Amino acid sequence: MKTWLRRGLLLAVLLAVLGFVIAASGVVPVKASGGHWRITAWLLHFAMKRSVSTHSFFVKAPPLDDERLLIRGAGHYDLGCRPCHGGIEYTPVIPRHMTPHPPHLVPLIGNWDPEELFHLVKHGVKFTGMPAWPVLHRDDEVWAVVAFMRRLPAMNAADYARLARGEPRDGANGAAGPPTLSAAARRAIGESCARCHGLDGLGRGGASPIIAGQKPGYLLAALDAYGRRARYSGMMQSAVAAIDGATMKELAGYYASLAPSRPAGAITDTGSAERGRLIVEQGISRKKVPPCAECHGPGAHRRNPYYPNLAGQHADYLISQLKLFKAGLRGGSSYAHLMEHVAPHLTEEQMRDVAIYYEQLKIDNEN
Repeated sequence: MKTWLRRGLLLAVLLAVLGFVIAASGVVPVKASGGHWRITAWLLHFAMKRSVSTHSFFVKAPPLDDERLLIRGAGHYDLGCRPCHGGIEYTPVIPRHMTPHPPHLVPLIGNWDPEELFHLVKHGVKFTGMPAWPVLHRDDEVWAVVAFMRRLPAMNAADYARLARGEPRDGANGAAGPPTLSAAARRAIGESCARCHGLDGLGRGGASPIIAGQKPGYLLAALDAYGRRARYSGMMQSAVAAIDGATMKELAGYYASLAPSRPAGAITDTGSAERGRLIVEQGISRKKVPPCAECHGPGAHRRNPYYPNLAGQHADYLISQLKLFKAGLRGGSSYAHLMEHVAPHLTEEQMRDVAIYYEQLKIDNEN
């Protein structure tokens, strides 16, 4: 072996040993209070930007202008992102002392393409405290947050509050709901539920599913499934994480008791609604699809209290759930597997037909 090669290998070994000794000695500071050297901060940020740019190259952004998408993303941003990144004004105090500290996003959003924001929100960033999305296959939820973030620079405080929190709360600390509920339930309604579902439970114009007048057994089973991470939604898993079982039961009973005031929708596609009616009432025998009405109504026959009523539900929500069931990615209560045997036999057109038929029905409140 040549002399220079032996010397090079010896030097590499010595440097490795020296590095281990220094690390083992504990003299290397890891305290956040010391911050990074400028060159270290620049190098880490440069590497992060290049990585995000490369890994988002093949991502294609969907349309992001739907108001319902903005509302859906706003509620989660306010609950999960604002504590570190702030809202219109940068107010968080504790996160400022992280290294690196979470930046105020409003002046920086324009520096990133939607696809890059998607990658950041979905996968997070190592060595920064920025977490990945709780359920990685729910790209639809990630895009909702991206849609809201893209609008942040053009918002004022009133715009932000309207999108992120909806109706004003009359209770202390944002609590909402009747005084007969516990303080924990009223706080959960004001801080979590109403952001997306509204104080009236009607889903804020289609941004989220209608839960007013829904079966209490189904609502409780859904909350429990989210809490156990058996139903897959980064938004809902985050929303219920701090809610205990007793409070979940109160919330289910409260929203089930609300009168669903939304009227029957106008039929915008009579052909689709009629095809949907036939599937709901008769099923598709050749494809082993049973009539939807047997479990979900409409009809006066007695049904399992853990099966949701679908009459009057937003069509977009129903379609999204059927697609998740078809892909085996929805999860849910102990009854969810039943739909995993049905949804794969429906085409996207048939899903749309069924959803449009149900949406135009008057909400069926059995409670």
